[in-house]
Amino acid sequence: MDVFNKLRSAVSSALPGNPLSKDFDVSNHIASGGPELSWKIYNAIKRTTKQEAAVFVFEKKQLEKYSKRDRELVIESLKKGVSQLTRLRHPKILSVLHPLEESREALAFATEPVFASLVNVLGDHTNVPTPVPPELAEFKLFEVEIKHGVLQLTEGLGFLHKDAKIMHNNVCPSSIIINKYGSWKLAGFDFCVPNANQQDQSNLFPCNEWNPDQPPVTQPDLDYMAPEYYLTHSCSEASDMFSLGVLIYCIYNHGKALYECHGQLSQFKKFVEELRKFRSSLLGSVPDSLQQYVKLLLNTEPTVRPDPSQLMKVDFFDDVGTVTLQFMDTLFQRDNLQKSEFFRGLPKIMKNLPKRVNLQRILPPLVKESVNADMVPFTLPSLLLMADQATETEYRTIIFPALIPLLKIKEPIQVSLIFMQNMKLLLKKTPKNEITNHILPMIHQSLEADNSQLQDMCLDIVPTFAGLIEFSALKKSILPRIKKICLSTGTLSVRINCLLCIGKLLEYMDKWTVLDDVLPLLPQIPSREPAVLMSILGIYQVTMSHAKLGITKDILATKVLPFLIPVSIDSNLNLSQFSAYITTIKDMINKLEAEHSSKLEQIDKMRQEQKTIEITKITGQDEKATKTGEPKTMMDQFLSGFGVEQTVTNSKHTPEPSRTPTPASAKDSESKSVPKTLSLEEKQRLAQQQEQQRRFKEQKPLTMSASKAAPSVSKSQPKDLTASLMNSNTMGQPRMIGNQGLMGQQSMNSNVMQFSQAVSSTGGFPNYSGVGSMGQSQSSSGIRSTSTTNSKQSFDLSAFDSILPSTTQPKATLNQMSGIQSQGSSLPMSSSSFSSMMNQPMRPQINMMPGQPGMMGNSGFMGQQGMMGNQGIMGSQGMMGNQGFMGQQNMMRKPPPMMQGQFNMPMNSMNIPQNQGSSNSQSSNITSNDISDIFG
Repeated sequence: MDVFNKLRSAVSSALPGNPLSKDFDVSNHIASGGPELSWKIYNAIKRTTKQEAAVFVFEKKQLEKYSKRDRELVIESLKKGVSQLTRLRHPKILSVLHPLEESREALAFATEPVFASLVNVLGDHTNVPTPVPPELAEFKLFEVEIKHGVLQLTEGLGFLHKDAKIMHNNVCPSSIIINKYGSWKLAGFDFCVPNANQQDQSNLFPCNEWNPDQPPVTQPDLDYMAPEYYLTHSCSEASDMFSLGVLIYCIYNHGKALYECHGQLSQFKKFVEELRKFRSSLLGSVPDSLQQYVKLLLNTEPTVRPDPSQLMKVDFFDDVGTVTLQFMDTLFQRDNLQKSEFFRGLPKIMKNLPKRVNLQRILPPLVKESVNADMVPFTLPSLLLMADQATETEYRTIIFPALIPLLKIKEPIQVSLIFMQNMKLLLKKTPKNEITNHILPMIHQSLEADNSQLQDMCLDIVPTFAGLIEFSALKKSILPRIKKICLSTGTLSVRINCLLCIGKLLEYMDKWTVLDDVLPLLPQIPSREPAVLMSILGIYQVTMSHAKLGITKDILATKVLPFLIPVSIDSNLNLSQFSAYITTIKDMINKLEAEHSSKLEQIDKMRQEQKTIEITKITGQDEKATKTGEPKTMMDQFLSGFGVEQTVTNSKHTPEPSRTPTPASAKDSESKSVPKTLSLEEKQRLAQQQEQQRRFKEQKPLTMSASKAAPSVSKSQPKDLTASLMNSNTMGQPRMIGNQGLMGQQSMNSNVMQFSQAVSSTGGFPNYSGVGSMGQSQSSSGIRSTSTTNSKQSFDLSAFDSILPSTTQPKATLNQMSGIQSQGSSLPMSSSSFSSMMNQPMRPQINMMPGQPGMMGNSGFMGQQGMMGNQGIMGSQGMMGNQGFMGQQNMMRKPPPMMQGQFNMPMNSMNIPQNQGSSNSQSSNITSNDISDIFG
């Protein structure tokens, strides 16, 4: 707005005293016209109506070069011309919007919008702004424009001669104004001559001789004056026709008249004489088909010249373009039937016309006719053709404003159909904001129409321009309406077209729009006609196979397949349609299988990498046990390959102690069968075990020291056996005493064997070979050692006599005890002698310990099968309890017969309760001291 105000102020300063400035907003200077091009022409807009206009301004400062008398003549001549022009009303005469007004500095009047005068178009830029506007400097007349322009002038002259009874008397390029729409209009009535006779008489026009003493601006142009002005001093309507002939020659001769007099009457007379000897060769620039008629117009005899009506019938003007423009000029005189027939063939003609002609000469009448809604279906194709020919600027500023009102028309429906057929053009040329404001509402209007034909057309056309629509508009505006139509329509063709339209729009959508908005629609469709079902299948097929889309396995499994499988057996489908359904279903199942199998493989791989394997599984015992069992029932056979029986077995399995010790060699072989893939925790555990074994093997063998004197029985308080054992850290830790420690893991509630039997069965005390001090193997309660050594074979056990307590009473040697035990009798031993024996430290020499299992055995002294293990002194698998000294069971349950005989009282009469405490504290402490001496 500021720019416009600055421009207005600049123009106002350039137009001092413009009398029309109060009624018109005058803008730029565009052209000039009138006698000697005295009038400056400006673009303007009427303030009250905002109507476009042109303001003609004559600046009085141009009169400074004339004398006072001539100034008055000039002013009078100009005023006369404007006054006469104002009174005349005809389509071929320039129309005046505002009459002449005079101020101290200028004369001015307003007319219809003007492009330029014909003389400016032909190259004379006198009184035109510098630099010349490019649209004027580059303007070239087309042949059809010349033909139609001459016809318009001829028609205007016919109106003047017959109806207005006026002779123009100055038909020349400066008196011809080309308006904004390309029409040629007569102006410059400064020297017109009215009829002097009565209306019932023939026309008589007085002749005013050309006066050399007057300024040329006050007299007709000598270059276009008829020869009778000089020859007979008369004039008539034929004089104007002569001027028209010279004008035609000038147009085809690049703006040069036949004779140029330069305002000299003498030159005019000379040329008149030459005209009597006129040669056709002078008309070389005029088209051949028009030369003979121009020659007639230039004849010196006025009666020979054709009149306007005769000239308009010349074949030269009878071409398609000229006739079309002529019809457009007379459009207001035609009825609707004539107009509709003409508009049907207009697009074909427009293709052969220049674009400027279409925009200037055809577009304005079409816009005026489009006010009538019944004529819009006939005018709209021509408007859209011009839209296709126009540039983006021309479309945006000239054509699209004319189309906006037509986009809102609902009836007749042909209007919407034509727009839909040309929607690609509209979306291509229309700015985005205008598409949102005007184009999309028209599409929505068509989709919501009650006419099924319009809906079918719209649904058929929408996919063709879907790529030009923004995705948000497609998702939020168009797709919901198509879904609504598909569910609510009662017309089968519309429903099918809805599905086909959606299928064609899939490639313009994203994956999640299809999954969320399209696929849930398909099961809701009520009808089950074959065309509908196949269209549904097509949507699924495109969605699944398109690279950008795809259906997730979850949706396939839970929604798509449960819907498609029942539909596939619909009775309306024939064999080929059923085959198509089954093929698609198989493809979906294969895709589902591939995707889910891949997922499960990845999950299984991750579980295998993260799973912690138990020690028992490392040795392979459980796995071998599982593999050896064969399924017994059909259900077991079915579940055997899916890992279900393993879950059931693990849930029901409760580990029980092994009743048969496993040899070390068997364990080594089983350990080799452990799977190679171990977790880091398992590898660390195995490495720790190997390191312990290595350390045990590197230790020096134990040596027997000199027999110590029997320590005197101390009268101090006995030690707590339980605390002593716990302080020694012998509770089940894999130390020197074995993997299962002093207390062992196995139950000691077993059949008690005698010490001599244990020694004889194992073939002597074990050495330090094997797995460790206490070993890893487990033995069941009540089962003897697996050693096959002959129990009848006698061994020399005298080397261990030193460990027996020294007393004053005679004592039996170990050999004697062995013999007695082998005979099945109890070793006679008193309570005190047993205590003395236990108080002696046991320090065996390595050379005194033959035998395979070793001194500590596979399970050590106090373990499962050692010296005091399964066949130990005091218990089934330990010294004095069910699990070592102070295990879980009673300390002295089921005492051996040996102890019953030595204590002079039945053991079962002692009534020792479970977890016996202080009642046995003395003997327990004594025994604890001896055990501490033995094991350090």
